[in-house]
Amino acid sequence: MDEGASRLRRRVSVRKRDRPSPGSGLAAGSAAEPRQEREEGPAAGSRRRRTAEVQPLENNDSEEDMFGDCDSFAENSFLAQVDDVEQQHMQVSERGKHATGLSTEGLCLESVKRSALGTTAVGSFAESETDEHVKNRSRHEDVSAELDILYDVPSSQVLYFENLQNSPDDLGNQCTEERDWDASSHKTLNDELPQNSVEQRQQTDDSSSEVRSGSEENRRKSLKEHLKNAMTGNAKAQTPVFSRTKQLKETLLSEEISVAKKTIESSSDDLGPFYSLPSKVRDLYVQFKGIEKLYEWQHTCLTLNSVQERKNLIYSLPTSGGKTLVAEILMLQELLCRRRDVLMILPYVAIVQEKISGLSSFGIELGFFVEEYAGSKGKFPPIKRREKKSLYIATIEKGHSLVNSLIETGRIGSLGLVVVDELHMIGEGSRGAILEMTLSKILYTSKTTQIIGMSATLNNVEDLQEFLQAEYYTSQFRPVELKEYLKINDAIYEVDSKAENGMTFSRLLNCQYSDTLKKVDPDHLVALVAEVIPNYSCLVFCPTKKNCENVAEMICKFLSKEYLKHREKEKHEVIKNLKSISGGNLCPILKRTIPFGVAYHHSGLTSDERRLLEEAYSVGALCLFTCTSTLAAGVNLPARRVILRAPYVAKEFLKRSQYKQMIGRAGRAGIDSVGESILILQEKDKQQVSELISRPLENCYSHLVQEFTKGIQTLFLSLIGLKIATNLDDICHFMGGTLFGVQQKILLKEKSLREITVEWLRYLTEKGLLQKDVVDKSKEEIEYSFHITKLGRASFKGTIDLAYCDILYRDLKKGLEGLVLESLLHLIYLTTPYDMASQCVPDWMIYFRQFSQLSPAEQNVAALLGVSENFIGKKASGQAIKKKVDKDIVNRLYLSFVLYTLLKETNIWSVSEKFNMPRGYIQSLLAGAASFSSCVLHFCEELEEFWVYRALLVELTKKLTYCVKAELIPLMEVTGVLEGRAKQLYNAGYKSLMHLANANPEVLIRTVDHLSRRQAKQIVSSAKMLLHEKAEALQEEVEELLRLPSDFPGIEASSTEKA
Repeated sequence: MDEGASRLRRRVSVRKRDRPSPGSGLAAGSAAEPRQEREEGPAAGSRRRRTAEVQPLENNDSEEDMFGDCDSFAENSFLAQVDDVEQQHMQVSERGKHATGLSTEGLCLESVKRSALGTTAVGSFAESETDEHVKNRSRHEDVSAELDILYDVPSSQVLYFENLQNSPDDLGNQCTEERDWDASSHKTLNDELPQNSVEQRQQTDDSSSEVRSGSEENRRKSLKEHLKNAMTGNAKAQTPVFSRTKQLKETLLSEEISVAKKTIESSSDDLGPFYSLPSKVRDLYVQFKGIEKLYEWQHTCLTLNSVQERKNLIYSLPTSGGKTLVAEILMLQELLCRRRDVLMILPYVAIVQEKISGLSSFGIELGFFVEEYAGSKGKFPPIKRREKKSLYIATIEKGHSLVNSLIETGRIGSLGLVVVDELHMIGEGSRGAILEMTLSKILYTSKTTQIIGMSATLNNVEDLQEFLQAEYYTSQFRPVELKEYLKINDAIYEVDSKAENGMTFSRLLNCQYSDTLKKVDPDHLVALVAEVIPNYSCLVFCPTKKNCENVAEMICKFLSKEYLKHREKEKHEVIKNLKSISGGNLCPILKRTIPFGVAYHHSGLTSDERRLLEEAYSVGALCLFTCTSTLAAGVNLPARRVILRAPYVAKEFLKRSQYKQMIGRAGRAGIDSVGESILILQEKDKQQVSELISRPLENCYSHLVQEFTKGIQTLFLSLIGLKIATNLDDICHFMGGTLFGVQQKILLKEKSLREITVEWLRYLTEKGLLQKDVVDKSKEEIEYSFHITKLGRASFKGTIDLAYCDILYRDLKKGLEGLVLESLLHLIYLTTPYDMASQCVPDWMIYFRQFSQLSPAEQNVAALLGVSENFIGKKASGQAIKKKVDKDIVNRLYLSFVLYTLLKETNIWSVSEKFNMPRGYIQSLLAGAASFSSCVLHFCEELEEFWVYRALLVELTKKLTYCVKAELIPLMEVTGVLEGRAKQLYNAGYKSLMHLANANPEVLIRTVDHLSRRQAKQIVSSAKMLLHEKAEALQEEVEELLRLPSDFPGIEASSTEKA
């Protein structure tokens, strides 16, 4: 019966919501009039008599009206009619089994009404009387008329009947039994409803609608109070001890809350079959990335309870295990299902750009924005979108600035998910400190933001779990088996953890070396490489950049001429393409090595060159890279065999985490059945290497205090500037939630956390970045709060390294005294990064040559800075100098010359030759200057005295960011389009963002030389994404302009009057 009453309540509630307006109700209600006119029998009379006998109650135990404004819904007393309905219904139920086989109008009508009631109960009846069908027809119609009264029963009344039937009171036992027996027939009739019954009911309603239209409304009004009193009286009669009304209200409220909770938990979270995402997402992964099926561990990870419950998660797998795909699916769930923004933090600009290119096509297809926060790109605070959500892909530094801006504008809650790749970097120097600050602020200010961290090289996971309040998932899965080898002299050993010394003999290297080759290649690199290439790919990791170039040339000298014929045409295209993007220039080493399928890869290459070589390697045109360790942590370029030239990175011995990252590149999923790594070592390094291959990964330790200017000082400044914590107790509480707070017992030997906090707050106050206010003098210990000064706010908003904020302020202040605007040199000097200048070693002859070519205005800049031509001349000639000159200023001016020359010529090759610097370094200098210029601009925006710099730095930042002719800048806004590609596109007729967004990738391939299909699709997708972002921003601006301001005069007055 509980089930039947529950279903009845739901059906009636739906019926109530769908009630027609008064006018339509009259028309519909009149359909029952002809049947009521025929009701002149004794039953009808008795019902009227019983109605007259019901006396209205004067008192009600309820605190308020139980029925509200529900209309009366029948001519007769409700309970009296219910009694008659039950008696009639019991008779009908006995005949219902056989009656359903006959298509009579009355039965169809009754079936519809019983379906509308929705009562369900299990029951069957053995007897039936088919010989009285004609007589039954009129009775069916009578009962149908009676059942009409239940159409508009309030849900509270239905609940009352449910409780009444479950009541143990003797007064209601007989009625309860009758109703139980009566309800058992409802399911039988409902199950056997003829399909055309609704149509017959509609015809009957239409034919009789006009008869009752005049009387229905009067009847409902006249009996409204009467029915309320009657039903309240009935309710009270059954509950003499307590208020059933209150019980009903509580029950209903409890049920509604339960339903609301379930709705909130489940609403819109499940959009489809692919891990709650639409099946379109699965199709897009097949189309764009060729991924048809997830690995078992990926499925397990995505279905973890912690992931379903949106708990923070750390997961760790070997390199190439497919970690990124899990993160992408979780990000898409947040963007599409939960409709919240997502931040993805990546370690390097190149990886950010690669990820932007890869996900832009998903954004276009699925309706979200992909925004780049790297270098000088990114808007603070980010644009607040009306409908579409944003995926912010950022470097560590830009991610920190983005989080700061969201906290400052009160929008940190809009960030639903933060994904951190290479989480182990939290233990690496100043960048690790910045990452720790970012995550700590998110944990402290937003309890609804989920954090996902992933890495291939984690050891002390317990500390990170405690810091991030996260669950942990790990697996040793690799799509391709990895075999580790060590090479000592001619012998190759396989790494075996079960062996006594950690390795077992595998084989002797069989190679025929001439005496000349033995001298040039004592480590047998040529032989090891020749076993793999050209049919398979190979990576050779070298300790230094120069060693990469030398090894590449050496290998090519001794390779057979047969290698030249392998994919000859494609390699020729690579050379042509390199010349094309470099303005006809080509590195002489690459010119000699590429025909053999060999190239070097390190930071000395320009971004254009690196990208082109990586593309050629991915498609197999190149089969061997000699590279530095940065490739292991950068873009994904796997190989059949990975060779480590020596167990060193520069002069430092290899770390376990670096080793694991390098060898993790061995084995290409879907291509190779096995991957191999070979570490070449000398006898002297044997003991250290033995420890390297057997020891656990290095622990992650906080660098928050160790990197004090970029760490704890910056953290305190931003905490107070953002008003996250402004007194000593709050700041100490915040520090307790950082990774440093978790590890303080290990990291703090002499001082407590509170002592360190007090010490650095005092330092920042003395430096003029904070100011102390007395809060309470009454206590024994005076309480202070802190607020940020103008200089402190400028440093914090500009993300200036606090080691240089005083110098920057002084330089900008001095610049106001005599700012030289006849050329860009003075402004460029002010935006040249301090940290790069401190590492610079000028070539004094080149310095003197460039100095002597300066115009009078440019020489004036040098004079203002205190650097004379005489000083530079003496340094170039090696003479002794008595007069002291600030070394940092001299070095910074030298780098300013490099940047100034580059902006004038816009040819990185000629500048590289002129200053004898690697072109990759010059490009890094340019990117650093663009980023620092953006920081200086934000610094000046916070200080009124530097208003003159604002407009000047906006234009300079744009020039440094793109460093091309003005017409190419719109094309270079597209992620992945650098100078060389922009020139090609411009010459092919694609001169604007709109041109690229509307381009056909197939046409692009034909019109632009050396452009792969994959690159063409990524360029078009990125252009479309950027265009959509700009269009959305303009649309929002228009709506904002047309919207009536909330503080418009008269709005408050009118709202007060209405109230």
